[in-house]
Amino acid sequence: MKVSNKVMVVTGAGGGIGRELVRQLLEKEAKVAAIIHKSGLEEIKSLASVYGDKISTHRADLANRADVEKLPDEIIATHGCIDGIINNAGILQHFLSVNDLDYEQIQRVMDVNFYGTLYMCKSFLPHLLNRPEAHITNVSSMGGFLPVPLQSIYSASKAAVKMFTEGLHLELRDTNVGVTIVFPGGVDTNLVRNSGIELEGVESHSYKMLSPKEAAAIIIKGMENNKYRVLAGNDAKVMDFLYRLNPKKATDIIANKIKTL
Repeated sequence: MKVSNKVMVVTGAGGGIGRELVRQLLEKEAKVAAIIHKSGLEEIKSLASVYGDKISTHRADLANRADVEKLPDEIIATHGCIDGIINNAGILQHFLSVNDLDYEQIQRVMDVNFYGTLYMCKSFLPHLLNRPEAHITNVSSMGGFLPVPLQSIYSASKAAVKMFTEGLHLELRDTNVGVTIVFPGGVDTNLVRNSGIELEGVESHSYKMLSPKEAAAIIIKGMENNKYRVLAGNDAKVMDFLYRLNPKKATDIIANKIKTL
């Protein structure tokens, strides 16, 4: 689905990949409803000063179903319709083993990463089905197909997004709604820089982190080309291949590549 003149909804729009998605969609002449939770409002306002009523801002805690369910009506009241959603928002867990995590932290990661994506799809799907063409893009993670050290709950939440999205694609294959699942590798965002994670060899060709600008461009291109599956970054592509070839070996490699501080 080409995004020009379409109304697109982007979660996690306040920073990183989300803000770049909003900016690039606007550059492609889409209208954008930017969903933020607590931060990023000033950055979005700066885009509004350039693009005017082509962008709207909506606050919602994606872990709160009531917050999400009110969004479609708000956005339709502003833009008239909804043609696509990009479920980009996500959070990492604390870098701790399952044994050391408390249930509150576990619940929050699952609520935002998986249930937030589910609530968005359930809330917007009836409206998308009424459009001539529409699209759902869900952002999982390389951690959704490959376990990451001390991120077991995060990986589980992103694996749930993977399977949910692939099932949704199967259900919607004979409809007007396309579905794309995205697996970013390392992306140089505040989420990663503030997480206490160090990647060995990040300057090497295979494991150099993507910029948010590069990641957003890959995601939009995959959506516009109605791709079933998008691997964003050389690390995601390499580890996807290795994991299919030898899952245990791939797990050993990622464990050796990542050191927690």
